[in-house]
Amino acid sequence: MIIQTDIVDLDTATGTMRCHVYRPQASGTFPCILFYSEIFQITAPIERSARILAGHGFAVVVPEVFHELNPIGTVLAYDDVGKDKGNNDKFTKPLEHHDSDANSMIAYFEQQSYCTGTFAAMGVCIGGHLAFRAALNERILSTYCLYATDIHSNTLPCQDGNDSFSRAGDIQGELTMVWGKQDPHVPTEGRQKIYQQLTETERHFSWHELNAQHAFMRDEGDRYDAELALYCYKMAIDQFRRTL
Repeated sequence: MIIQTDIVDLDTATGTMRCHVYRPQASGTFPCILFYSEIFQITAPIERSARILAGHGFAVVVPEVFHELNPIGTVLAYDDVGKDKGNNDKFTKPLEHHDSDANSMIAYFEQQSYCTGTFAAMGVCIGGHLAFRAALNERILSTYCLYATDIHSNTLPCQDGNDSFSRAGDIQGELTMVWGKQDPHVPTEGRQKIYQQLTETERHFSWHELNAQHAFMRDEGDRYDAELALYCYKMAIDQFRRTL
């Protein structure tokens, strides 16, 4: 499919949030994927990933995940300065604000003429965590998380008892978790902890551990694994077509 790109500035509980929307040019309605970026926000690799998904028949919404903490349009560089700023943002914004962001996106896009009103979530790195977090919303029918950070460690700010790990049992839709076994950000013990929590809460989930490093989906840098990236895109697209 040929796709088109729109920019939408949404009102949220914590201020204006810019979203980039990638969707087919063809007439019709399409399921909506909330696609969450890394800490660097909407970089070129994130945009290319969103275009790949949209080209398979989805309306893909990419929010600026730290909109409260940066001027609209901020994109951080893949360098030490960008990493330090992004990590500072990650440890500053409460999870509750990400929840209200998701509510705002769902409320807006379910009213758009090109959306079916069905929603999924997908993300990479911190975005994998935010997709997992979005899955707590009953409107999210299907979720695909890639090397999600900070779930096992409960290191993101939130109210007591409202961390994503403790609330895993609230996820109602289908969930897929994908990990790189050579990823130092989520060690074996952390992955096992999450797996046990999802098992004990009897969630509907699939689990994949690949021989890959952190950020293996990002098509810039020396950790990119093109074959595994294609494999994961196909898994995600197949899941979303089946569940949405």
